Amino acid sequence: MRIDGLRWVAYMVFVVSSILNYLDRQLIAALAPLIMAEMHLTQAAFGLLISVFSVAYAASSLAAGWFIDRAGVNRAISTAVAWWSLAGLCTSVAKSFAGLAACRTALGIGESAGVPAVGKVNAMYLKPAERALGTAANQIGLSLGAASAALWVGVAIAYGWRMPFLITGLCGLLWIPLWLAVSRAIPPSEPPARPPQRRSEWTILGSRPLILLVVANVLWMGAYALWSSWTTLYLTHVHHVSLLQSVSYIWIPPLVSNAGGFFGGWLSWRSIRGGANPVTARRRAVWVSAAGALVTLALPFAPDAGWATALISASFFFVLAGSVNIYALPIDIFGAARSGLAISALTCAFGVLQTAISPVIGYLSDHRLYTQVIWLVTAPLIASALVLMGIKEESFRSDRPPA
Repeated sequence: MRIDGLRWVAYMVFVVSSILNYLDRQLIAALAPLIMAEMHLTQAAFGLLISVFSVAYAASSLAAGWFIDRAGVNRAISTAVAWWSLAGLCTSVAKSFAGLAACRTALGIGESAGVPAVGKVNAMYLKPAERALGTAANQIGLSLGAASAALWVGVAIAYGWRMPFLITGLCGLLWIPLWLAVSRAIPPSEPPARPPQRRSEWTILGSRPLILLVVANVLWMGAYALWSSWTTLYLTHVHHVSLLQSVSYIWIPPLVSNAGGFFGGWLSWRSIRGGANPVTARRRAVWVSAAGALVTLALPFAPDAGWATALISASFFFVLAGSVNIYALPIDIFGAARSGLAISALTCAFGVLQTAISPVIGYLSDHRLYTQVIWLVTAPLIASALVLMGIKEESFRSDRPPA
């Protein structure tokens, strides 16, 4: 019972890896004006930097998910965090666009293991009704990582944009022994069984529920890609705030999104407690989130940076409310044994989406077609909720691997 009471403690220590993951990822967005000025980059070129990260992220995701399931969380996450931390350290010495691109490629390879690993720990430590809340708690880590990137702007202005990459890379290396100690002290209450050897775990990639989840995730995460990478540039180019002034704004949307993650988790938790199965509960939560996210369409009418930040925050709130439920569904459907590979399919889909959409956003932004950017990421949200309707209520039982 004592171990059961500590399972959330262990899970939240693991969530710290998400903070580091997104901090390392988002530093380039927060410091983009400084990096672009030094290296004479356009917004389209910045979009390419996001794309090379995303290509590597997508290409590595399935292998990362398989490695997590086969090697175990501790070995896999230690390798991944060490890899992406070293990539961050190398960014601090990059001297050219090619060097930055190489570092972002390495970062994408390492960070592709982050979300599947957290999903597997979620399945190992938390109960089914708690899993969307666990995903929301992890989203706090992602959002805190994104929000805290803004705090490094002052360091970058004082000591150069390379210093934040150096410090945060070292922090990642320090997390590894912390988690290993915690995992030994608080083992999971239900360690996942290995996938049955008579069936290849890769067969789930062709299952109808996972294909529908992948399609739904691609349609859903465009707005997430926009606000996680382009908020600083949107405010500086559309509302003409300086980089230093942007610090007053860019930390707000990621923190507001935390509440959205818990709102989405609460919606599905309440439905499950009321008797709904997980598929139905999470699907309902996505519909509510899609309706709320339509507030994004009001952004082109924002009169100033303050109103724009408020609308971006509201958009991020509802996008995260839906996202936590989409990412909880693979755990409900496929169980803990194959959750790493199943969730990695979603992260792979997000990487593919970000690869394709980032240069488009950059091109449209360079040509001041910001309203088109907003429509590009908002219109698919309803389509995503419609796709989820194709996942049957019983699939969370029938698609589980045999015990």
